[in-house]
Amino acid sequence: MSNLDRSPAARVLGGPESTTAGPSLELLPGKEVLLGESTRVRRLLPTLGRRLVGAWAFVDHYGPDDVAAAAGMQVAPHPHTGLQTVSWLLEGSVHHRDSLGSDVTFGPGELALMTAGHGIAHSEQSPHEHPRFLHGAQLWVALPDGSRDTAPAFEHHATLPGWTSDGLTATVLMGSFGGATSPGVAYTPLVGVDLALATGADVEVPLEPDFEYGLLASSGSATVEGAPLDRGAMLYLGTGRTSLRLTADEPTRLLLLGGEPFEEQLVMWWNFIGRSGEEIADYAEQWNAESARFGAVVGYDGDRLEAPPLPPVPLKARGRQR
Repeated sequence: MSNLDRSPAARVLGGPESTTAGPSLELLPGKEVLLGESTRVRRLLPTLGRRLVGAWAFVDHYGPDDVAAAAGMQVAPHPHTGLQTVSWLLEGSVHHRDSLGSDVTFGPGELALMTAGHGIAHSEQSPHEHPRFLHGAQLWVALPDGSRDTAPAFEHHATLPGWTSDGLTATVLMGSFGGATSPGVAYTPLVGVDLALATGADVEVPLEPDFEYGLLASSGSATVEGAPLDRGAMLYLGTGRTSLRLTADEPTRLLLLGGEPFEEQLVMWWNFIGRSGEEIADYAEQWNAESARFGAVVGYDGDRLEAPPLPPVPLKARGRQR
Protein backbone atom coordinates (compact mmCIF):
# COMPACT_ATOMS: atom_id res chain seq x y z
CA MET A 1 0.00 0.00 0.00
CA SER A 2 1.21 3.47 -0.84
CA ASN A 3 1.69 6.63 1.12
CA LEU A 4 -0.27 8.92 -1.20
CA ASP A 5 0.60 12.17 0.54
CA ARG A 6 1.79 14.55 -2.20
CA SER A 7 3.98 16.43 0.30
CA PRO A 8 5.28 13.59 2.48
CA ALA A 9 7.51 14.41 5.42
CA ALA A 10 10.83 12.64 5.74
CA ARG A 11 10.79 10.30 8.73
CA VAL A 12 13.96 9.59 10.65
CA LEU A 13 13.77 6.09 12.08
CA GLY A 14 15.82 3.85 14.31
CA GLY A 15 18.70 3.96 16.73
CA PRO A 16 18.78 2.68 20.31
CA GLU A 17 17.96 6.10 21.76
CA SER A 18 14.44 5.82 20.28
CA THR A 19 13.51 2.77 22.36
CA THR A 20 11.84 3.01 25.75
CA ALA A 21 13.88 1.21 28.42
CA GLY A 22 11.31 -0.93 30.21
CA PRO A 23 7.53 -1.37 30.12
CA SER A 24 5.29 1.45 28.91
CA LEU A 25 1.61 2.14 28.25
CA GLU A 26 1.87 5.01 25.78
CA LEU A 27 -1.18 5.82 23.67
CA LEU A 28 -0.09 6.57 20.11
CA PRO A 29 -2.10 9.35 18.45
CA GLY A 30 -3.17 8.42 14.96
CA LYS A 31 -4.25 10.74 12.16
CA GLU A 32 -6.75 10.29 9.35
CA VAL A 33 -5.26 10.08 5.85
CA LEU A 34 -6.96 9.70 2.45
CA LEU A 35 -5.61 6.64 0.64
CA GLY A 36 -6.22 6.39 -3.08
CA GLU A 37 -9.55 7.56 -4.46
CA SER A 38 -11.86 6.79 -1.55
CA THR A 39 -10.30 4.86 1.34
CA ARG A 40 -9.64 6.75 4.58
CA VAL A 41 -7.13 5.22 6.97
CA ARG A 42 -5.93 5.86 10.52
CA ARG A 43 -2.14 6.23 10.37
CA LEU A 44 -0.77 5.08 13.73
CA LEU A 45 2.91 4.63 12.92
CA PRO A 46 5.05 6.61 12.37
CA THR A 47 3.62 9.23 14.69
CA LEU A 48 4.81 12.05 16.87
CA GLY A 49 7.51 10.71 19.19
CA ARG A 50 7.32 7.10 17.99
CA ARG A 51 8.74 6.02 14.66
CA LEU A 52 9.36 2.28 15.03
CA VAL A 53 8.20 -0.73 17.03
CA GLY A 54 10.94 -3.27 16.45
CA ALA A 55 11.33 -3.23 12.67
CA TRP A 56 7.64 -2.30 12.17
CA ALA A 57 7.85 1.12 10.54
CA PHE A 58 4.33 1.85 9.25
CA VAL A 59 0.83 0.98 10.51
CA ASP A 60 -2.37 2.00 8.70
CA HIS A 61 -5.75 0.78 9.99
CA TYR A 62 -8.82 1.19 7.77
CA GLY A 63 -12.51 0.40 8.06
CA PRO A 64 -14.83 -1.19 8.50
CA ASP A 65 -16.07 0.77 5.49
CA ASP A 66 -19.28 0.04 3.59
CA VAL A 67 -18.06 -0.21 -0.02
CA ALA A 68 -21.10 -2.01 -1.47
CA ALA A 69 -21.86 0.92 -3.78
CA ALA A 70 -18.27 2.13 -4.12
CA ALA A 71 -15.08 1.05 -5.83
CA GLY A 72 -13.41 0.29 -2.51
CA MET A 73 -9.61 0.30 -2.42
CA GLN A 74 -8.02 1.71 -5.56
CA VAL A 75 -4.25 2.25 -5.30
CA ALA A 76 -2.42 2.67 -8.61
CA PRO A 77 1.03 1.14 -9.28
CA HIS A 78 3.71 2.62 -7.03
CA PRO A 79 7.22 1.62 -5.93
CA HIS A 80 8.88 0.41 -2.73
CA THR A 81 12.47 -0.16 -1.64
CA GLY A 82 14.12 -1.42 1.54
CA LEU A 83 10.99 -2.77 3.23
CA GLN A 84 8.34 -5.50 3.39
CA THR A 85 4.61 -4.86 3.13
CA VAL A 86 2.35 -7.01 5.30
CA SER A 87 -1.33 -6.89 4.26
CA TRP A 88 -3.96 -8.15 6.72
CA LEU A 89 -7.73 -8.18 6.13
CA LEU A 90 -10.53 -8.67 8.64
CA GLU A 91 -13.25 -8.11 6.01
CA GLY A 92 -13.30 -7.69 2.26
CA SER A 93 -10.91 -8.67 -0.52
CA VAL A 94 -7.94 -7.06 -2.28
CA HIS A 95 -6.48 -7.76 -5.72
CA HIS A 96 -2.67 -7.50 -5.68
CA ARG A 97 -0.57 -7.16 -8.84
CA ASP A 98 3.17 -6.51 -8.88
CA SER A 99 6.12 -6.17 -11.25
CA LEU A 100 7.18 -9.78 -10.59
CA GLY A 101 3.99 -10.92 -12.33
CA SER A 102 2.13 -11.80 -9.12
CA ASP A 103 -1.65 -11.61 -9.61
CA VAL A 104 -3.44 -12.63 -6.40
CA THR A 105 -6.73 -11.84 -4.71
CA PHE A 106 -6.68 -12.39 -0.95
CA GLY A 107 -9.20 -12.12 1.86
CA PRO A 108 -9.56 -12.27 5.65
CA GLY A 109 -7.14 -14.50 7.52
CA GLU A 110 -4.68 -14.68 4.60
CA LEU A 111 -1.18 -13.21 4.61
CA ALA A 112 -0.01 -11.14 1.63
CA LEU A 113 3.69 -10.45 2.20
CA MET A 114 5.73 -8.47 -0.31
CA THR A 115 9.49 -8.00 0.06
CA ALA A 116 10.51 -4.90 -1.88
CA GLY A 117 14.24 -5.26 -1.30
CA HIS A 118 16.14 -3.72 -4.24
CA GLY A 119 12.90 -2.44 -5.73
CA ILE A 120 9.39 -3.46 -6.74
CA ALA A 121 6.14 -1.90 -7.97
CA HIS A 122 2.60 -3.03 -7.15
CA SER A 123 -1.06 -2.04 -7.25
CA GLU A 124 -3.92 -2.83 -4.86
CA GLN A 125 -7.61 -2.79 -5.76
CA SER A 126 -10.89 -4.07 -4.49
CA PRO A 127 -12.17 -6.49 -7.15
CA HIS A 128 -15.07 -5.28 -9.29
CA GLU A 129 -17.33 -7.74 -7.46
CA HIS A 130 -16.37 -7.35 -3.81
CA PRO A 131 -17.84 -7.90 -0.34
CA ARG A 132 -19.84 -5.12 1.28
CA PHE A 133 -17.28 -4.20 3.94
CA LEU A 134 -13.56 -3.45 3.75
CA HIS A 135 -11.56 -3.62 6.98
CA GLY A 136 -7.90 -4.31 7.60
CA ALA A 137 -4.39 -3.11 8.30
CA GLN A 138 -1.44 -2.31 6.09
CA LEU A 139 1.98 -2.70 7.71
CA TRP A 140 5.58 -2.07 6.66
CA VAL A 141 8.68 -3.77 8.07
CA ALA A 142 12.07 -2.09 7.61
CA LEU A 143 14.75 -4.37 6.17
CA PRO A 144 18.16 -4.36 7.89
CA ASP A 145 21.19 -3.15 5.97
CA GLY A 146 22.37 -6.65 5.09
CA SER A 147 19.02 -7.54 3.48
CA ARG A 148 17.68 -4.28 2.12
CA ASP A 149 19.05 -4.90 -1.37
CA THR A 150 17.71 -8.45 -1.57
CA ALA A 151 15.78 -9.55 -4.65
CA PRO A 152 12.07 -8.65 -4.49
CA ALA A 153 9.58 -11.40 -3.68
CA PHE A 154 5.88 -11.96 -3.00
CA GLU A 155 4.30 -14.57 -0.71
CA HIS A 156 0.64 -15.47 -0.34
CA HIS A 157 -0.27 -17.77 2.54
CA ALA A 158 -3.96 -18.73 2.51
CA THR A 159 -3.75 -20.43 5.91
CA LEU A 160 -1.74 -19.41 8.95
CA PRO A 161 -0.84 -21.17 12.21
CA GLY A 162 -2.33 -20.32 15.59
CA TRP A 163 -4.24 -21.64 18.58
CA THR A 164 -7.37 -21.14 20.70
CA SER A 165 -7.55 -21.11 24.51
CA ASP A 166 -9.77 -19.51 27.20
CA GLY A 167 -11.69 -17.20 24.87
CA LEU A 168 -8.63 -16.19 22.84
CA THR A 169 -7.79 -17.17 19.25
CA ALA A 170 -4.28 -16.26 18.10
CA THR A 171 -3.28 -16.20 14.43
CA VAL A 172 0.42 -15.69 13.72
CA LEU A 173 1.14 -13.41 10.73
CA MET A 174 4.89 -13.07 11.23
CA GLY A 175 7.44 -14.67 13.55
CA SER A 176 6.58 -17.05 16.38
CA PHE A 177 4.06 -16.77 19.20
CA GLY A 178 2.88 -19.31 21.76
CA GLY A 179 4.55 -22.18 19.92
CA ALA A 180 3.15 -21.32 16.47
CA THR A 181 5.40 -20.00 13.68
CA SER A 182 4.33 -18.09 10.56
CA PRO A 183 5.56 -19.29 7.14
CA GLY A 184 6.26 -15.65 6.21
CA VAL A 185 9.93 -14.84 5.66
CA ALA A 186 11.29 -12.27 8.14
CA TYR A 187 14.71 -10.61 8.13
CA THR A 188 14.84 -9.43 11.76
CA PRO A 189 13.54 -10.96 15.02
CA LEU A 190 9.92 -9.82 15.08
CA VAL A 191 6.33 -10.97 15.61
CA GLY A 192 2.88 -10.05 14.32
CA VAL A 193 -0.21 -11.73 15.80
CA ASP A 194 -3.96 -11.25 15.38
CA LEU A 195 -5.66 -11.79 18.76
CA ALA A 196 -9.42 -12.43 18.73
CA LEU A 197 -10.97 -12.10 22.20
CA ALA A 198 -14.43 -13.42 23.00
CA THR A 199 -16.83 -11.54 25.28
CA GLY A 200 -15.63 -11.90 28.86
CA ALA A 201 -12.12 -13.06 27.93
CA ASP A 202 -9.48 -12.53 30.61
CA VAL A 203 -6.12 -13.88 29.45
CA GLU A 204 -2.37 -13.58 29.88
CA VAL A 205 -0.38 -13.81 26.64
CA PRO A 206 3.38 -14.52 26.52
CA LEU A 207 5.86 -11.87 25.41
CA GLU A 208 9.62 -11.76 24.79
CA PRO A 209 11.30 -9.39 27.28
CA ASP A 210 13.90 -8.32 24.71
CA PHE A 211 11.20 -7.23 22.25
CA GLU A 212 9.37 -3.91 22.21
CA TYR A 213 5.65 -4.13 21.40
CA GLY A 214 2.68 -2.17 20.11
CA LEU A 215 -0.98 -3.23 20.30
CA LEU A 216 -3.69 -2.02 17.89
CA ALA A 217 -7.41 -2.45 18.57
CA SER A 218 -8.74 -3.38 15.13
CA SER A 219 -12.32 -3.84 16.37
CA GLY A 220 -14.06 -3.78 19.72
CA SER A 221 -12.23 -2.61 22.82
CA ALA A 222 -10.06 -4.15 25.52
CA THR A 223 -8.34 -3.44 28.81
CA VAL A 224 -4.56 -3.86 28.56
CA GLU A 225 -2.77 -4.15 31.90
CA GLY A 226 -5.58 -2.03 33.36
CA ALA A 227 -5.45 0.60 30.60
CA PRO A 228 -8.38 1.04 28.16
CA LEU A 229 -7.77 0.50 24.44
CA ASP A 230 -10.56 1.52 22.08
CA ARG A 231 -11.11 0.62 18.43
CA GLY A 232 -8.66 2.28 16.09
CA ALA A 233 -6.18 3.20 18.84
CA MET A 234 -2.72 1.79 19.49
CA LEU A 235 -0.70 1.36 22.68
CA TYR A 236 3.09 1.30 22.78
CA LEU A 237 4.06 -1.27 25.42
CA GLY A 238 7.83 -0.77 25.63
CA THR A 239 10.22 -3.60 26.50
CA GLY A 240 10.90 -5.88 29.45
CA ARG A 241 7.54 -7.67 29.59
CA THR A 242 7.23 -11.44 29.82
CA SER A 243 3.42 -11.43 29.58
CA LEU A 244 0.47 -9.15 28.96
CA ARG A 245 -2.98 -9.27 30.57
CA LEU A 246 -5.92 -8.63 28.25
CA THR A 247 -9.63 -8.47 29.10
CA ALA A 248 -12.61 -7.75 26.86
CA ASP A 249 -16.31 -7.08 27.51
CA GLU A 250 -17.22 -7.55 23.84
CA PRO A 251 -15.84 -9.43 20.84
CA THR A 252 -12.52 -7.73 20.10
CA ARG A 253 -9.72 -8.03 17.56
CA LEU A 254 -6.23 -6.87 18.51
CA LEU A 255 -3.07 -6.75 16.41
CA LEU A 256 0.11 -7.34 18.42
CA LEU A 257 3.31 -6.13 16.74
CA GLY A 258 6.77 -6.51 18.24
CA GLY A 259 10.42 -7.18 17.67
CA GLU A 260 13.94 -6.50 18.80
CA PRO A 261 14.58 -2.73 18.84
CA PHE A 262 15.88 -1.72 15.41
CA GLU A 263 19.41 -0.39 15.88
CA GLU A 264 19.97 1.17 12.45
CA GLN A 265 19.12 4.73 11.46
CA LEU A 266 16.91 5.09 8.41
CA VAL A 267 15.26 7.69 6.24
CA MET A 268 11.65 6.94 5.19
CA TRP A 269 10.08 9.18 2.56
CA TRP A 270 6.99 8.49 0.45
CA ASN A 271 7.23 4.73 -0.33
CA PHE A 272 10.98 4.33 0.10
CA ILE A 273 13.21 3.39 3.00
CA GLY A 274 16.91 4.20 2.61
CA ARG A 275 19.96 5.22 4.59
CA SER A 276 20.48 8.74 3.25
CA GLY A 277 18.70 11.55 1.50
CA GLU A 278 20.83 10.96 -1.58
CA GLU A 279 19.56 7.37 -1.82
CA ILE A 280 15.95 8.47 -1.49
CA ALA A 281 16.38 11.12 -4.20
CA ASP A 282 17.92 8.50 -6.48
CA TYR A 283 15.02 6.08 -5.92
CA ALA A 284 12.48 8.80 -6.76
CA GLU A 285 14.38 9.82 -9.90
CA GLN A 286 14.63 6.22 -11.09
CA TRP A 287 10.92 5.60 -10.49
CA ASN A 288 9.84 8.71 -12.37
CA ALA A 289 12.21 7.77 -15.22
CA GLU A 290 10.54 4.31 -15.39
CA SER A 291 13.79 2.55 -14.53
CA ALA A 292 14.03 -1.22 -14.86
CA ARG A 293 14.87 -1.25 -11.15
CA PHE A 294 11.14 -1.31 -10.32
CA GLY A 295 9.72 -3.04 -13.39
CA ALA A 296 6.13 -2.62 -14.55
CA VAL A 297 2.78 -3.82 -13.20
CA VAL A 298 1.12 -5.75 -16.03
CA GLY A 299 -2.68 -5.86 -16.16
CA TYR A 300 -3.46 -2.65 -14.28
CA ASP A 301 -5.81 -0.40 -16.26
CA GLY A 302 -4.69 3.15 -15.57
CA ASP A 303 -1.75 5.41 -14.90
CA ARG A 304 0.86 4.73 -12.27
CA LEU A 305 1.63 7.15 -9.44
CA GLU A 306 4.47 9.63 -9.85
CA ALA A 307 6.87 10.34 -7.00
CA PRO A 308 6.05 13.72 -5.45
CA PRO A 309 8.60 16.54 -5.33
CA LEU A 310 11.34 16.11 -2.77
CA PRO A 311 11.23 18.45 0.24
CA PRO A 312 13.28 21.66 0.01
CA VAL A 313 15.62 20.64 2.85
CA PRO A 314 18.12 17.75 2.76
CA LEU A 315 16.88 14.36 3.99
CA LYS A 316 19.23 13.10 6.69
CA ALA A 317 19.19 10.09 9.00
CA ARG A 318 19.56 11.26 12.59
CA GLY A 319 18.85 9.80 15.99
CA ARG A 320 16.23 11.36 18.25
CA GLN A 321 15.76 11.67 21.95
CA ARG A 322 13.10 9.77 23.87
